[in-house]
Amino acid sequence: MSTAILKNYRQSPRKVRLLADAIRGKQAQEAVTILAFTPKRAARVVKKVLESAIANAQHNHNLKTETLFVKEVRVDEGATLKRWRARARGSASTILKRTSHIQITLGEKTTGKTVVVEEEVAPKKEAVKKVEKKEKVEKKPVKAKTTNK
Repeated sequence: MSTAILKNYRQSPRKVRLLADAIRGKQAQEAVTILAFTPKRAARVVKKVLESAIANAQHNHNLKTETLFVKEVRVDEGATLKRWRARARGSASTILKRTSHIQITLGEKTTGKTVVVEEEVAPKKEAVKKVEKKEKVEKKPVKAKTTNK
């Protein structure tokens, strides 16, 4: 597991998260290709962070690029720069210049047989058949009531 972090990137986290969602769970080389052809300003920076994470995995953990995938991409809010803009009648309004912290974590996909662990299943209780008792009901003839008018 290898990570790379970029702090205080001067773009809002909301805009950078669009790219994070695009590469999450993808193979590392596929994610680099996606970012290379994405027409967003943050794509270039996220691509650099991803390439740094790939280089960290190769250099520090001796992992092959083919087995790497993007395990986690976090885009957190950094420090916000507060600026002022002059408004009518001598007032001012705030401008918030947001920053982002980008963290990319790579994982290694193992190419082995997957082991399936069978869970112990409790034996099912046999369905108890309800026997309906049919009672013999004697039907008595109903006498018609007559009314005199």
